[in-house]
Amino acid sequence: MALRISYCYKGQPREINYANDKFHDIYEAIAAEEGVDLRAYLAMERQLASLSKKVGAVKDFRDNQFREFGFSDIKVIKE
Repeated sequence: MALRISYCYKGQPREINYANDKFHDIYEAIAAEEGVDLRAYLAMERQLASLSKKVGAVKDFRDNQFREFGFSDIKVIKE
């Protein structure tokens, strides 16, 4: 099954193909497509996951960070 990701980057709508064998998740795929460096983000995400007791802490962190990077309306399209 082919997957596509639809998103807006800095107000511009975009759409890309997605394959699980190249990226860990859709967020890494869209960041790579736009040239966003995720090294500091991924280190903080790992640290937060290991220390946080709140169930949604990592998801909240991810959503806020990607909003700051300029991403919005991220959706997976199954074809």
